[in-house]
Amino acid sequence: MDALLGISRAIDALNEQVGRLLKWLVLIMALVSAGNAVVRYTLDTSSNAWLELQWYLFAAVFLMCSGYTLLHNEHIRIDVLSSRFSPRTRAKIDVFGTIFFLLPVATYILYLSWPVFMNAWTSGEMSSNAGGLIRWPARLMVPAGFFLLTIQAVSELIKRIAYLMGRIPDPAEKHGGGPHGQGPAETEHV
Repeated sequence: MDALLGISRAIDALNEQVGRLLKWLVLIMALVSAGNAVVRYTLDTSSNAWLELQWYLFAAVFLMCSGYTLLHNEHIRIDVLSSRFSPRTRAKIDVFGTIFFLLPVATYILYLSWPVFMNAWTSGEMSSNAGGLIRWPARLMVPAGFFLLTIQAVSELIKRIAYLMGRIPDPAEKHGGGPHGQGPAETEHV
């Protein structure tokens, strides 16, 4: 179990770094969007490349930070139900959901998206819009994002099992949304 917890820590560190780095894309995306709007309304011109860049940046944040979101336990869950359960029961539900839902779906999407990226890469696929961007970077974000989500799901599975074995404290409390990381805030999730 110690080796698995070491792997889990490495996965957590990777997704933490990716998330911290890609948070800056939100600022870049806002600047690109604002600049594009200013140019459109002041100079009465626009660029499909700048519009597509906004979408690429949005896709990068959304897809590449999914593992980071799971790491910080900020994904959507139904707290009205789960808050009634003990931490051990919640951990068992997380193990079940990860094994039977999250991992199969994430790995299947990863499997299906890789050939789409490879096709775009080898064909040099371009946007169908005039002045648009090449497509392979956007196509790469899908398998890369689902890879990060899949490995983070493995990390969370390791931590939940270690918790159920009494080896570590409750990992769901570690990254809670409450003040000073003291657990999930009651009003934070739907």
